[in-house]
Amino acid sequence: MNRQVNAISGRLSLRPPQRRSLEILDRVVEITGLAAQARNRVFNKNSVSTPTTDSLSQILDTITTEFPTVSDFERDFPSLCFALATGVGKTRLMGAFISYLYLAHGLRNFFVLAPNLTIYNKLIADFTPNTPKYVFKGIAEFAVTPPLIVTGDNYASGIGTRDERALRPYLLHDPLQSGDVHINIFNISKINSEVRGGKSPRIKRLSEYIGESYFDYLAGLPDLVLLMDESHRYRASAGVRAINELRPILGLELTATPFIEKSKGAVPFKNVIYDYPLARALQDGFVKEPAVVTQKNFQPQKYSRAELELIKLEDGIRLHESVKVELETYARQSGSPRVKPFMLVIARDTTHARHLLERIQSESFFEGRYAEKVIQVDSSTKGKKEDAMVERLLAVERADEPTEIVIHVNMLKEGWDVTNLYTIVPLRAANARVLIEQSIGRGLRLPFGRRTGVAAVDRLSIVA
Repeated sequence: MNRQVNAISGRLSLRPPQRRSLEILDRVVEITGLAAQARNRVFNKNSVSTPTTDSLSQILDTITTEFPTVSDFERDFPSLCFALATGVGKTRLMGAFISYLYLAHGLRNFFVLAPNLTIYNKLIADFTPNTPKYVFKGIAEFAVTPPLIVTGDNYASGIGTRDERALRPYLLHDPLQSGDVHINIFNISKINSEVRGGKSPRIKRLSEYIGESYFDYLAGLPDLVLLMDESHRYRASAGVRAINELRPILGLELTATPFIEKSKGAVPFKNVIYDYPLARALQDGFVKEPAVVTQKNFQPQKYSRAELELIKLEDGIRLHESVKVELETYARQSGSPRVKPFMLVIARDTTHARHLLERIQSESFFEGRYAEKVIQVDSSTKGKKEDAMVERLLAVERADEPTEIVIHVNMLKEGWDVTNLYTIVPLRAANARVLIEQSIGRGLRLPFGRRTGVAAVDRLSIVA
C-alpha cells in the first residue's frame, strides 16, 4: 500500500470508511495507471483529448476485475462513486483524495463541483485555511503553500492561469516538480452547457486575460481531476454534457444517496465502487441514533390537521427542552464545550411556513418564550431580511446564538452540515426516499465527533 495513504490517514484522522475509500483510490490509480498517463500528458498539452470508447472500456474492465460493483462509468471519462452515509465525512474525504493525488502522484489541478449555492459557499469555506472545518488541517505541505482556490466569483481575473503558465516550462522538464495545487470550486449552474437567453455561460466565453474561455483552459489541463459533491444531482442531461466537456482524467463522486428517483422507483448508480450506508454508520457509532417519537395509544383521526400540527409542535418543544437539559448536564460533567440544540420544522410551502412562524411567535405558544428564537428559511425571504436570515442560519451551531427553531420548506435538504440538530418535526409528506434520507441526514452529525454513551445526547428525535 502507498505510504502516503497511511500518512494522510493519520494526519487527517480519517475514520475507517474514509480510509477504506482512500485505499480504494490508491489501488485504482495503481492498476489503471491513470496518474502516469496524466504525467505523460504534461509533456504535450495538445495530446489532451477525450478518451476513446476502447480506452474507456479497457479501464472499466481493469477496475471491474477487482471491483465488480462498477459496471459502467456513466460518463465519458473514468468516474467512480463513493457512497458514504451522511455524517461520515464526505468533505474531509475530498481533502484526503486531493492530498493523496498531489503528494503521491504530483497531480495539481482539481475541480470541485457543487450542486447549489449553499454547498458551493460551504465548500469554499471548508477549503479555506484557518476556518473551523478546514479539510487540509494536518497536511504540512499545504500549511507552507496552501492550495490556490479559484471560484465562480474570481476566475474571470485569470487568477488560476497566470502562475500555471509560468510554471509550465519547468514542469515540462520534471512533471513531478512541486507547484501550487489549484482547486477550482464551482456551482453546476456556472458551467451548465445550456444556453441562456441566447448566450453561453460566462465561463465558456472568450477571456481577454487568457486568450480563451476559462472552461476551455480547464478542459485542456492534462491532470484535471473532477470531484462531485452530492453527485446524484449531476445525472440530468444538461449537467452530464457540461461535465463531459471538461474532459477530466478521473471523476470522484460522493453522495449518501447513490440512486436516482424515477416514477418506477429508485435506479441505483452503476459506478459505485464503495458503499458505506447509513445502517453501517449507525452500527459503527459514527452518527446519532434516529428515533421516531409517538404518543402512546394516539388516535390521529380524532383531530383536524391544524390540531395535529400543534400537537406535533408542542411535542417537539418538550423533546427539545428535555435534550437542552441533558446537553447542559453532559457538558458540566464531562468538561466538554456547551452545545445548544435546535429543532427543525419542515413546512409544506412558504405560506405554511409563515403561519407556523406566526404561531410560534405568539404569546399562546409556550408563553411566547420562542418568539425571538425562531427563523423561517425559504425562498420568500429577500433583500436585507434574507442576509440576516442566512447570517443566523450559518451561526446556528454557536452556543451564544439565540436560534432554537428553524422552519424550512425545501432549502436545507443537503449541504447544510450542523451537529446540534436534535429534533425534527416534519409537517409535510415525504414520499421520495431521497427526500426522507436527506431530511433525517441534517440531524445525524455528532457534536462531539463520537457517541458519548448518554442516550439523549446521542439521539435524533423525529416527531411522528
